[in-house]
Order: sequence, then structure tokens, then C-alpha cells
Amino acid sequence: MRHDLRIGVVDSGYSPAQRQKVVAGRRFSLLDDQLLQSDVQADHLGHGSAVIEAIAQRAPEAVFCVAQVFDQRGVTSALQIAAAIDWLLTHNVRLINLSLGVRQDRSLLREACALAVARGVLVCAASPAQGEGVFPASYAQVLRVTGDARCAEDQWSWLNTEQADFAACVRSSSAGQSGASLGCAALSGHLAGQMTVQPHASHEQLIQWLKTHAHFHGRERRSGS
Repeated sequence: MRHDLRIGVVDSGYSPAQRQKVVAGRRFSLLDDQLLQSDVQADHLGHGSAVIEAIAQRAPEAVFCVAQVFDQRGVTSALQIAAAIDWLLTHNVRLINLSLGVRQDRSLLREACALAVARGVLVCAASPAQGEGVFPASYAQVLRVTGDARCAEDQWSWLNTEQADFAACVRSSSAGQSGASLGCAALSGHLAGQMTVQPHASHEQLIQWLKTHAHFHGRERRSGS
């Protein structure tokens, strides 16, 4: 297996079966508003494991750097996410998947995303299909991704709406995991697979590839809408 395509995942961790694909891991937690770093713990939520599964399914040659930011309740903060992104940048990742979002815009999170993009890292973040936007998906240069029930495992859609740029498959073999988070992970997997084929492709070329090969254009039209 080639270990030159590193994908960063900021989430709840990874499963024991995925350990062989993880080349670096770090936990970022808060204690009395102080940021702590430690070894990765078990993925009690299963969310991060489902995200990694979705990416690896579409990019089997990729390996992962995993930043664990959720507590056992599924709660995180802009501080933890920003610190995780900064840590991933020290591990030469090519793409960062953020299947998460916070409601408040925070300068440290905005700056972390901007730094990642400036260093040539493609950042994909989950965006809700409806309602108020979240961060980091709402930042410029971050690829906004949601789920699309029309998409099969090998498909994605180019939405180009106020909610999201792209969407992908929401189905997963992991119980209880679905929606924008899995759609974001699936699209990251498609991108990672293309990065394997075209390792020197620019962000613009990759995004154009997504547009050209999208199976659906525009938002999903629901009956009665």
C-alpha cells in the first residue's frame, strides 16, 4: 500500500479494525476551558469510524491522520477543531474531512481553515441540507457538502445552492450514521480517489472534475415541494 496520500479526519476517532490505516492520531479535549492533548481513546460514538469507512471505501489506498475532538456526548468546540486542523497540517495531509459543524463563527477556526487552504490542503465540511448554516462549512474556500438521497455509493451531485456546493451518498453500513456527515465523508472519498489517480491536480482541477462527473445537477426535488 502506498502511504503518500494522507487524509485528515477531525471527528470522534476510529475503530480497532481501522487502526492499520491510521498513521497518526491525537485527542483534543477541554478541561475547565483549557485545551488538552492526549492519546486517542475508543470511538464510543462510532461517528468517526463511519466517516473513515466511507472515505476508505472510495479511496482504498489512502491512509488517515485522525484528530479526536468529540466527547462521549458528541460535543466539541471551535477551539478543539481549530487545534486539530493545526495539528493535521504538521502531518502533510492533502485533504481534511470535517463532518461536523458549530453554530458560532470563531476567528481561530476561520484562521485555521484559511491556513490549511493556503498550504494547499482541500477542506471539506458538512453543511445541513436545510436551515441555518454552520462553521466551518460557511467559510470561503471550504467545500460545503451535504447528503443526497438520490446518490448511490459511486455517485455525487453538484448542487450549487445557498446550502451546499456538492452532495453525496448518505447510506452507510454503520448503524445510526447518515445525513450531511456521511455525505461529506463520501465526497471526500471520491476526491481522495481522484487524488490517487491525479496526485498533482490543483484544487481548481479537482473541483472541476467533481462538476464534470456529477450524476445530478441542482437540488433534490421532493414530492409536494
